[in-house]
Amino acid sequence: MRALVFEEFGGPLAVRDVPSPDPARGAVVVQVGASGICRSDWHAWQGHDPDVVLPHVPGHELAGTVAAVGAGVTRWSVGDRVTVPFVNACGVCAQCAAGEHQVCARQTQPGFTHWGSLAEYVVLHAADVNLVAVPAALDLATAAALGCRYATAFRAVVQVGRVRAGEWVAVHGCGGVGLSAAQIAVAAGARVIAVDVSAGALELARELGAEHVVDGAGDVPAAIAELTGGGAHLSLDALGAPVTCANSVRSLRPRGRHIQVGLLPPGQGRPDVPMERVIALELQLFGSHGMAAHAYPELLGLIAAGRLDPHRLITRELSLDDAPAALADMGKQPGIAVVTTF
Repeated sequence: MRALVFEEFGGPLAVRDVPSPDPARGAVVVQVGASGICRSDWHAWQGHDPDVVLPHVPGHELAGTVAAVGAGVTRWSVGDRVTVPFVNACGVCAQCAAGEHQVCARQTQPGFTHWGSLAEYVVLHAADVNLVAVPAALDLATAAALGCRYATAFRAVVQVGRVRAGEWVAVHGCGGVGLSAAQIAVAAGARVIAVDVSAGALELARELGAEHVVDGAGDVPAAIAELTGGGAHLSLDALGAPVTCANSVRSLRPRGRHIQVGLLPPGQGRPDVPMERVIALELQLFGSHGMAAHAYPELLGLIAAGRLDPHRLITRELSLDDAPAALADMGKQPGIAVVTTF
């Protein structure tokens, strides 16, 4: 099969022929119809994830068609259209038994723990636990965009952040996760402030319903306090950098909620989180890590009803041959890029 491969961290990215996978017991092989190019793939390429073993094929945001079924799989057949969250749960550990698949103790992640979906085929483990049927009305490019950024944002805003209509929501970083969070919060009736250093990203946030935009190079907490009359009720660091994490916490009003969604890679330093402010204002700090497959029906229902439109975040559909440049230039163009031609 053709796949995007790197053989050293931060080294050359090349599309070349590699062996096609076979399904292990409980797994399926999916013929990839669409695969997003995500900032987490960039982190994998840069060597920020300890699970990545070289040589490696990145890609974890996918949708496609089941091409082969391993022994023991009972819910899926060749030809089924499917997607999957980026965290593939084992289905049997204590966390999985509690329904918290996104923090599975023995999770696998395509594009991290094994070769990923920027390829013609990808293996997905514990298929009966992790696969999600793609409705006939949903195109594969949009379904792929759900797997990491949109589903992650949905759970962060709705399930972890408990957003309520009329609340002020600050979104720090308007990449794929941040733009998704902005759209989802607006759909919930919240008033959104988008923060970024890119004028293009802020313009797209406005198009998705953000009431205000703030230049991330300025005094962000002061700007948000002025716009909201006291600070955000809910604030998300959707980028993952010391400055955006600290700004998110400092942007909150008393009893506000901070959600850390963006990864904080090593080498950037640690955030200067004002714990004295956390105590004095009784702030709540949460992490949010993806969304379990069993939680998809609520999200898919809102998409089917027209209340959410993740396709609006897809700004580029690419070929696999375009993927090396798109991954290397991650963050330079707003919106979500999806490979749809392999």
